[in-house]
Amino acid sequence: MKFDVIGDVHGCLDELDALLSIMGYQQKANIFIHPDGRIPVFVGDITDRGPHSVEMIRLVYDMVVNHQKAHYVPGNHCNKLYRYFSGNNVKQRHGLETTVREYKALSQSERHTVKREFMELYEQAPLYLELAEVNAIIAHAGIKESYIGRHDKKVKTFVLYGDISGRFDNEGRPIRRDWAQNYKGRQWIVYGHTPVREPRIVHKTINIDTGCVFGNTLTAFRLPEEKTVSVPSMQPFVKEQFRHDD
Repeated sequence: MKFDVIGDVHGCLDELDALLSIMGYQQKANIFIHPDGRIPVFVGDITDRGPHSVEMIRLVYDMVVNHQKAHYVPGNHCNKLYRYFSGNNVKQRHGLETTVREYKALSQSERHTVKREFMELYEQAPLYLELAEVNAIIAHAGIKESYIGRHDKKVKTFVLYGDISGRFDNEGRPIRRDWAQNYKGRQWIVYGHTPVREPRIVHKTINIDTGCVFGNTLTAFRLPEEKTVSVPSMQPFVKEQFRHDD
């Protein structure tokens, strides 16, 4: 089995179409199929900030739930949207407001369908995904080696938000510890969450959130080949969103 792990899409559907196309996927019955049976894996944060969050929900739901032609793990933005759809009083900021705006523009029947599909997608998703065939674990913000196999609240917080320190920078963004520097495992940890200008490999971890929604690129990590593929973003470039240029 071969996989293409795709970094945070954030509603950038056109860039996803381009990325899948150059990797050899073909669009059939509103989903993407690879002639060699390769499986896309979405590393979370499929919505928010970008222009096509509702269409991303529909596409990923069809590929993962209806056709079993892709895998998906949730990100922190997915968790927030799920809590919004569950009726919680969630603050509509940091991108959620763009998804909510798209959602509210739909007809009542369309809203019902999109809400149901996203909640089902989220509820059936594993917190993180182990791909034994290619010796890899897919987790939105990464995972410590000692957490693998656990699914408790502490691990969920780490997988969704990273190794948070409880401190914030001058712009109010959370300061995260660089957990990858201490990872010594033999499995690949493929993650996103924190935008980087280029795919960032530290030990056997790789961050593939190359900030498509902030105007950089959308990246996939192909396994077992251990190769990255990227396409340029169509969004305006926002330099200050990138904190790791190494």
